[in-house]
Amino acid sequence: MSPTATITKKQKKIEAISIRSSDSMLKALKRMDATLKRLLLVFEGSRFLNVLSIGDIQRAIIRNEPLSTPVEAILRQDTIVAHTSDTAQKIGKRMLECRIECMPVLNDAKELADVYFWEDIFVEKDKQPLQRFNIPVVVMAGGFGTRLKPLTNVIPKPLIPIGQKTMLEEIFDRFARHGCSAFFLSVNYKSELIKYYLSCQGLPYEIDYFIEDKPLGTAGSLTLLKGKIHQTFFVNNCDILIEEDYAEILKYHHKNKNEITLVAALKTYPIPYGTIDTGHNGALRGIREKPELTFKINSGMYILEPHLLDEIPEGDFFHITDLIHKVKARDGKVGVFPVSEGSWKDIGNWEQYLSKINVSNAL
Repeated sequence: MSPTATITKKQKKIEAISIRSSDSMLKALKRMDATLKRLLLVFEGSRFLNVLSIGDIQRAIIRNEPLSTPVEAILRQDTIVAHTSDTAQKIGKRMLECRIECMPVLNDAKELADVYFWEDIFVEKDKQPLQRFNIPVVVMAGGFGTRLKPLTNVIPKPLIPIGQKTMLEEIFDRFARHGCSAFFLSVNYKSELIKYYLSCQGLPYEIDYFIEDKPLGTAGSLTLLKGKIHQTFFVNNCDILIEEDYAEILKYHHKNKNEITLVAALKTYPIPYGTIDTGHNGALRGIREKPELTFKINSGMYILEPHLLDEIPEGDFFHITDLIHKVKARDGKVGVFPVSEGSWKDIGNWEQYLSKINVSNAL
């Protein structure tokens, strides 16, 4: 490849992750999802200002900043950048130590001189999480997969193929990257097929099955884990994938002393019309052309404290939302950790499944 072609390719990569300081947090999130990058370069005109990370946006959302907030308002001052006097070896070492996917290189005038990209330096393209932990993970795999019929008439939902693996294996692998090795699997429909398949794979995990004799809802079966789990644990529905640093979710949970933390995906719905705001007696207040409405959607991933197992009624149909309401009613702490729309993959219905069937190759 010629030097000119190399420069052009890099310049396109830089432009793809560049945004203006006046751009909104929502626009930044959409850019991150579109480029599969979690770090953007922020410019004011042609002047480089700083880098913006997914963590910066998540912390702002947790502070209840509106998504229309310009990114310049949430930039940190203590971000890591390199200098033109730094050697490539030094830059690469810092990127590896801090798991930085792209490193801006500034000159003495603090102008952007270059950008180092992870995939251009390291043979291992997949960045391993910086912080690891090993706590139990409960995967709720006892449903009938009704939304995916007729496929689930033959194959239980947890075993539907996603790329080269099954849904369950994709979930296991994501937690294993963070250090988790103990999984509790709630099963019911076609449970023997699930057990047989996983036993044939030689997976390097400890898998403990607990069986729902009847459907107990998204939390009812957790009572079967009383006496088995004695520490903070994750709960993950078997039809969702979350592409996120799980250590950050766990850190948020512990820092805020939550009893339950919900992971919420930001979902945006564009309105293809002008919307009208009126006041007293029908007086026009204003018109918004084609606005976008953004909501926090319950993604199907949670972190729970073990004492909550004693608050779930035994043998009754009980959803995890019922447990959340119960905790809130006694003034318990329930937190919400936001992830971008593109970080949440809901494979529980045909439309989503067909659009994400190669998700393992895309993430």
